[in-house]
Amino acid sequence: MALWYQIQQLDSRYLEQIGQLYNDTFPMEIRQYLSQWIESVDWDTVALDESLARVRFHDLLSKLDELYSRLNPSSNFLLQHNIRKIQRNLQEHFQENTVYMAMIISNSLKEERGILESAMRSQENTDSPKGNVVMEKQKQLDNQVNELKKKVQETEQDIQVMEDLQDEHNFKTKTLQSRMEIEANSQIAKEIKLEELKIREMFLKLNKMREVIVMEILNALKLADLTQSTLISEKLPEWKRRQQMACIGGPPNACLDQLQNWFTTVAECLQQIRHQLNALQELVLNFTYDKDPIALNMSSLQEQALSLFKHLLINSVVVERQPCMPTHPQRPLVLKTGVQFTVKIRLLVKLPELNCQLKVKVSFDKDLTENNNVKGFRKFNILGTNTKVMNMEESNGCLSAEFRHLQLKEKKIVGTKTESPLLITEELHSITFDTQLDQGDISIDITTTSLPVVVISHISQLPSGWGSILWFNMLCTDSQELAFFTNPPPMMWGDLANVLSWQFSSVTKRGLNTDQLSMLADKLLGPEAAGDPNTPVYWNKFIKTAANERAVAFWLWIDGILDLIKRCLLNIWNDGYIVGFINKGKEKTLLQDKRPGTFLLRFSETCKDGGITITWVEQAHNGEPQTHSVKPYRKSDLVNLSFADVIQNYTLMDAENIPENPLLYLYPDIPKDVAFGRYYSNTIDASEDMDVDKPITPSPYVDRRIIPVSEVPDGRLQERILPLSQEEFGVLQHINKNNGMDNLCEGFPN
Repeated sequence: MALWYQIQQLDSRYLEQIGQLYNDTFPMEIRQYLSQWIESVDWDTVALDESLARVRFHDLLSKLDELYSRLNPSSNFLLQHNIRKIQRNLQEHFQENTVYMAMIISNSLKEERGILESAMRSQENTDSPKGNVVMEKQKQLDNQVNELKKKVQETEQDIQVMEDLQDEHNFKTKTLQSRMEIEANSQIAKEIKLEELKIREMFLKLNKMREVIVMEILNALKLADLTQSTLISEKLPEWKRRQQMACIGGPPNACLDQLQNWFTTVAECLQQIRHQLNALQELVLNFTYDKDPIALNMSSLQEQALSLFKHLLINSVVVERQPCMPTHPQRPLVLKTGVQFTVKIRLLVKLPELNCQLKVKVSFDKDLTENNNVKGFRKFNILGTNTKVMNMEESNGCLSAEFRHLQLKEKKIVGTKTESPLLITEELHSITFDTQLDQGDISIDITTTSLPVVVISHISQLPSGWGSILWFNMLCTDSQELAFFTNPPPMMWGDLANVLSWQFSSVTKRGLNTDQLSMLADKLLGPEAAGDPNTPVYWNKFIKTAANERAVAFWLWIDGILDLIKRCLLNIWNDGYIVGFINKGKEKTLLQDKRPGTFLLRFSETCKDGGITITWVEQAHNGEPQTHSVKPYRKSDLVNLSFADVIQNYTLMDAENIPENPLLYLYPDIPKDVAFGRYYSNTIDASEDMDVDKPITPSPYVDRRIIPVSEVPDGRLQERILPLSQEEFGVLQHINKNNGMDNLCEGFPN
């Protein structure tokens, strides 16, 4: 079933999340109009190939042209106008950076799948004990909010009844006074006495109603305080924690729609109570008497309602999208000097009267001082438009402000500079958003802060900076803890395993399985502690390499493999064909009972920038199986060479110098052409238009193939990538004989 069709069947809270994936740069209309075509393209691959990205960009424009031409101008004028506007915007934003467009589409599709999976899991978990607890808490909060609305409405009705009764009381009192001045016989005196008794009863009833209304308002304020406290101290921190996990590749964060509804309802109720108090104050002025319950409590009620409303507003501004460079959408919170980044804030209180009332200013490291234990940190200026007015969004009516063109520039300190005790990639900085609301009797300062960011000066520092972001967000919820890395706490292996798996699932379709994580635990912690999820992992062990060690730092090794997968191995990894993380002992165990020609793919443990090797099994002369591994392929090897083609064309010379491919069956027992055939570059695309009647013009050139050929200097499997024709095999054989390499199968390492 098409992804976009499934998305449209989701509940509104999930559709809200989908809506947040698209903006004016890449509008949702494109996703809707061209959903079938968009889902038919492998955008992960397109995002890694600039020339292919240009082709797909022009394909997209052509698809929009086709859509435009099919529309009837008389009935679809507005839609035609929007399509042309979308085309112009696309050309403006992506004409010179088509890869960025592909990255946006790729990321959006991944996020859509994540939201769809989250919705499905939510449906499955509804019947689980944990799901029941979550649903029960949400239901309880919904009931509180609805009860608050009900109380405020009941008070509104009671005030109206009391106002009518007070008007009637005042009218009858004045009428009686007029009669007493004009008429004075005994019969009239009895009527006046009776009327006075009625007015007295009316007064007592009126006084009782005032007591009831005061109590109703007190109860409503008490419930508002309780509900507001739950929102601010529980629900909002929960959302922020989920956002932290989403930032580092975890499950997609729940949308703000439900949270905004709760905040807005409480704010509306508080505003209504304040209006009710103003109306009651006017009633008091028109009818004053000693020990009036409203007059006695008015000041405290107004103060409490205003205080609650201010407190709600102060806590209702959130960073909806954390700072992120558009060039690296999957690694937010790492910013490079001189490169633009975006960030978006949102007001959870959706009141029309606040539209265009809040002007937000951005500051960088506003409170960063030596008193905060961050002595020696670098200082930066923030460039670009650093003030925005919060406006209502047309799509959902929420108040927000998005900063799209901010940059950082490091301040050059003249004179003595105090060195920071931390590495550049361990320095944490913050972005602060300040606004002020002055409206009537309300004057409040509102401030919110982004999650800590790492500022790098060179793109090579990105992996280390991202490692810092992973560690902080997994272990700390205090965004002001900028000195976190002066003494970073350890992370339990169970938590780190989740984080590592998220890194793969967030950029591919596949996370890490139990066996792969077990190998990583063994590598990082040693076999004695690898199986315990409560084993602590220390920051230095994760990110740094000891001076006397030659091995690459654990995280940088992982990141190099991630980049290798993303650039060169994405399809094969997504298909589950790469065993990946496995030590040599386990590798030998897996292959020892397999038939000759069975091979598996694993990542090198020594390549800093990521490497993948092929290990296969063959039957030795003594009948015992032997395994052989090729020197790892790196990104530089696979830039112009498909790894599927490597497997297809891999060649060894046997004892008679006859070329053969030892790679026959992908572990456990899949014929290699079945596994990789669709990725071979020389495979004829069945979808191509082929005319059988058209004569075939012979090519003047001899077909050539890129063939990896292994040699064995110094007893190791080395590899040369040779473009060979069939005629050149004989030349290769002759050269090998002259070099004394008569038996290339001897001396292979185990």
